[in-house]
Amino acid sequence: MGLNDFIQTIFFLIVVLLMVKPFGSYMACIYMGRPAGLNVWLVCVEKWIYRICAVKEEEGMTWKTYAVAMILFNILGVLVVYAIQRLQAVLPLNPMAMPAVSPDSSFNTAVSFTTNTNWQSYGGENTMSYFTQMLALSVQNFVSAATGMAILVALIRGFIQKQMNTIGNFWVDMVRTVLYILLPLSIVFAVVFVSQGIPQTFNKSAVATLLQATKDSNGKLVNQQELALGPVASQIAIKQIGSNGGGFYNANSAHPYENPTPLSNFLELLAIMLIPVSLCYTFGCMVKDRRQGWALLAAMSIIFLPCLWFCIQIEQQGNPLFDKLGVDQTTTAFQSGGNMEGKESRFGTANSAIWAVSTTAVANGSVNCMHDSFMPLSGMIPLWLIQLGEVIFGGVGCGLYGMIAFVIVAVFIAGLMIGRTPEYLGKKIEVFEMKMASLVALIPHMFILIPTAIAVLTVVGKAGISNPGPHGFSEVLYAFSSAAGNNGSAFGGINANTVFYNVMTAVSMFFGRYWLAIPMLAIAGSLSAKKIVPSTQGTLPTHTPLFIVFLAMVVLVVGALVFFPALALGPIVEHLMLRGA
Repeated sequence: MGLNDFIQTIFFLIVVLLMVKPFGSYMACIYMGRPAGLNVWLVCVEKWIYRICAVKEEEGMTWKTYAVAMILFNILGVLVVYAIQRLQAVLPLNPMAMPAVSPDSSFNTAVSFTTNTNWQSYGGENTMSYFTQMLALSVQNFVSAATGMAILVALIRGFIQKQMNTIGNFWVDMVRTVLYILLPLSIVFAVVFVSQGIPQTFNKSAVATLLQATKDSNGKLVNQQELALGPVASQIAIKQIGSNGGGFYNANSAHPYENPTPLSNFLELLAIMLIPVSLCYTFGCMVKDRRQGWALLAAMSIIFLPCLWFCIQIEQQGNPLFDKLGVDQTTTAFQSGGNMEGKESRFGTANSAIWAVSTTAVANGSVNCMHDSFMPLSGMIPLWLIQLGEVIFGGVGCGLYGMIAFVIVAVFIAGLMIGRTPEYLGKKIEVFEMKMASLVALIPHMFILIPTAIAVLTVVGKAGISNPGPHGFSEVLYAFSSAAGNNGSAFGGINANTVFYNVMTAVSMFFGRYWLAIPMLAIAGSLSAKKIVPSTQGTLPTHTPLFIVFLAMVVLVVGALVFFPALALGPIVEHLMLRGA
């Protein structure tokens, strides 16, 4: 790693850490109903929303009622997004006269954006109208992110409440998340993004005359280029803030209109990390023990930082096949060096690797480079981070509640080791919590490995693979890992816009989201009904360095052992073949 790359990496990490405490405290105040500025100034708007929606603010919900409200709301979102895509040809704000989206692609996209996955098997600028981009996709970017954060808050209430059968109100949690957190952040970032040159307009595509005419694949002379425009900045803001990742353009944040400058690249990365990292401190504030929040953040960082360093190092080494051809891949004042295939020269290998590791750790599917073009082992890092369940920071809300499921598993194992009933934050961890946590930790793996096996064994599955061999297998494995992990990024060599992949990935996305959410709400309900047990000398401390390392090891063992055989068939074999082993 060169000095410039090292400085950029350290600077990014420092800025992210500096934002943790102030923003984490702000979110804690929002959810605990304490004055925090915006919730004082906009309280009349919040009350007005409750009145027109007939929501009783003080009325709590049991975990089952909370889960039903969440599921019904999300199913309604699927239906609305599907309908808008199918009807977009006759709906307004369609200056380029985009036709209706196909049924299977509409279904896939509806499930994708509702589950906060934002997997895209289409090219946004030549498939979706402005109306669809805003009223279907951007709206879901807000409410799907708010759904994950609401579930996390309900789980936290399970730890802090004593012998209650309610865990809060889903509608209140949703309104406060959107009104006081997601919307203000999106407005600020969108304005800054416009200042960097990201388009925000309802005008139709612009046409530019080429300096030098060329020919298309049919041999026809081409002397003009169509430049797709639209309300881009507003969607980019919430796609990053809400751990969504769905781009306005097919090239996502590698597109110069979606990420035009080094500053926009830095700010988009900051937006990706801001809420997931800060929620750890929010957790500590709400349970009245900030050490617990820092412990969770430390456990995540223990895994994240080595992955980041390893990915940058491998990409900086370059492609050994190019070395044999005499291609200069060294880092100089005139070039970034390393493996530049599939990367923007304005970002280089380091910023591309930082983005890839960050977005797959945070369950944000945006890309500023093509993960498919990474070296086998560096490409394995984003893939593996998704397969860990994206609990290393993870998506807004869902990453932290996934990590808390691993905490429950770790506490249970540690309790067995010392012969005591396991406890976490004064709540006894018993059989029911362990069963639910096991579902969260293990069942999603089924929606990665089984669809991958089906895809590589069936004719319709293999028809979408453009690269035979280990790399083709990695592409399929990445696709279903991304779907079930609600990430949304992809290895680009697979044709996913087919009936088979649209349906199969949609099923993986649906169960990958709600199979985790419902058990976590069940845990919240069970914990809320329990009394708080005072800590004693025999209580296992869960904020110490020993427990932090133990928790990280539990996450690694579950992730590494389950997926190692599949990774061995894909990126590991490809690496050995590349090295001539």
